[in-house]
Amino acid sequence: MMFYSIRRLVVYCWEFVFNHKVSPLRNIPDVAMRHHVLQALGLMWAVAFAVAAGSYTFLAVSVIGHTVLFAAAAITVTTWTAAAVKPDLFNRGTKPAENFKP
Repeated sequence: MMFYSIRRLVVYCWEFVFNHKVSPLRNIPDVAMRHHVLQALGLMWAVAFAVAAGSYTFLAVSVIGHTVLFAAAAITVTTWTAAAVKPDLFNRGTKPAENFKP
């Protein structure tokens, strides 16, 4: 019984959207204009869903890419700050640059 009521709901929604004799487009007297408006609405919704799906698909890639860029900038700033404030952090048994002769 439950599937029958769901089926009726789906059929009702389908008819309401796609049947020009049932939808509010029935108030347009010219059948050709009804068809034109229905086609324009269909195109609009197809583009809207395509844009939404594309946004959802590439959102993760975009977020990961931006995270990598921000992390690289943060690491660079941290490295520069450490080099300016505590340059000894980078001395691991090496000779100072002043004594280096190429």
